[in-house]
Amino acid sequence: MVLQIMERSPIDLVDVLAFAWVVESGSFARAGDRLGVSKSIVSRRVARLEEKLGARLLTRSARGTEPTDIGSDYHRRLVAILGDLEAAHEAVAEATSEVAGTIRLTAPISFGVDHLSSVLAEFMTRHPRVELDVALEDRRVDLLAEHFDLAVRIGNLPDSSLIARKLAPVRAVMVASPAYLDARGRPSHPRELAKHDVLFYTNSNSTGEWRFRVDGRWERVRVAGRLRANNGDALREAARAGLGIALLPSFIASRGLIDGSLETVLGDCPLEEAGLYAIMPPGRATTARVRALVEHLARSFGPTPAWDPCARD
Repeated sequence: MVLQIMERSPIDLVDVLAFAWVVESGSFARAGDRLGVSKSIVSRRVARLEEKLGARLLTRSARGTEPTDIGSDYHRRLVAILGDLEAAHEAVAEATSEVAGTIRLTAPISFGVDHLSSVLAEFMTRHPRVELDVALEDRRVDLLAEHFDLAVRIGNLPDSSLIARKLAPVRAVMVASPAYLDARGRPSHPRELAKHDVLFYTNSNSTGEWRFRVDGRWERVRVAGRLRANNGDALREAARAGLGIALLPSFIASRGLIDGSLETVLGDCPLEEAGLYAIMPPGRATTARVRALVEHLARSFGPTPAWDPCARD
């Protein structure tokens, strides 16, 4: 089938790479540096590709060189194809070569600083030819559009074309300061949360409903509050300050529970369990360096991670 496509429309792979690198770098000159040629040659290669495809792929604007809508769709598809091509090369060389190359990884800030950074340091020590480019962000990153090889995410995953591997369970715990609970009362049933201020984590459930296991079945409870944040540490500190009740991963809440600045709320009503996941775009999951890192993460964090005290109850 590949031969039939190439016979119908012979396209130079270097032209395709030139286009991909212009999109990723935003510049013909920078793409030329990566190819080792002048920007005029890159421009001619992209023009030739556009002629073969019969479509305009790039446009120039005040912000630089950007893909057209067709170009964006074409590039998105190329990312997976080029990833598979790289994986094919690595598969051939894997038996006689070390794990090597760059891995672009994104993870939540709190988890990345407190728990992931030391695990990544161990991985780099074991694999001296690997380079890591780590972005700690609490927003949901588009791995394909932003050219990441791997994401470490916490939560319940939506359906997608991405490849996911669960590394460990992550328990949630509801907490508040003793001073807040002394003033507002300690709920004895989830329904009583309607009388309380809650602190919302905007990257998980900020819809105004929390789910609890009550008498063997799941119940949804409407909650409300004045504070929303996309970082768990910020919510923990807000709870410590007496601003309300926070629903947090246990590894974030544990610091306050240990020093007594936080108290568990409704501890006998189980909450939904989330997970710690490694997420990869198609193609990246088969590269040797990404596989090696995912295996290292799985060994380090699962199935009963030391940072999650609830996992060992």
